[in-house]
Amino acid sequence: MKKDKPKYISKADALAKLQRYCAYQDRCHQEVRSKLLDLGIYGDDLEEIITELIAENFLNEERFARSFVRGKFRMKKWGRIRIRQELKRRQISAYCIKKGFTEISEEDYETTLEEVIRKKAAEMKEPNTFKRNAKIAQYAMQRGFESQLVWDVVKQLSDKL
Repeated sequence: MKKDKPKYISKADALAKLQRYCAYQDRCHQEVRSKLLDLGIYGDDLEEIITELIAENFLNEERFARSFVRGKFRMKKWGRIRIRQELKRRQISAYCIKKGFTEISEEDYETTLEEVIRKKAAEMKEPNTFKRNAKIAQYAMQRGFESQLVWDVVKQLSDKL
């Protein structure tokens, strides 16, 4: 049985809840707006709470973009394309996306791509080299790596795989 939400939550209570919500993990404006709507906060109160969260530095889209890029790249091994799509889906500005990508060095990016390709190649049982390379490249591109870079690394590593 689902518990009913209270009919009204005060602006101060909502602000306190959102401060805890933002302090726990970096959030984007869209997530905070959705949370406020779920709490039943609309209109001017919603905008005032978001403004206050920004002023108190609980909410910072550039910081969110940086931590999102860092996390998805290092933990999930996503490429730039996939990360950019996810940030755009969260309505992050192009400026913040650009700032976020400064968290990934070119050297780390290529090393991670090689690691992803080597790991996938080790799992593959395909005897046909052409099909094998195509499947490996497709996998890396699905993870969000650029096709030209993927094919360069696959060709470079194909005799070693």
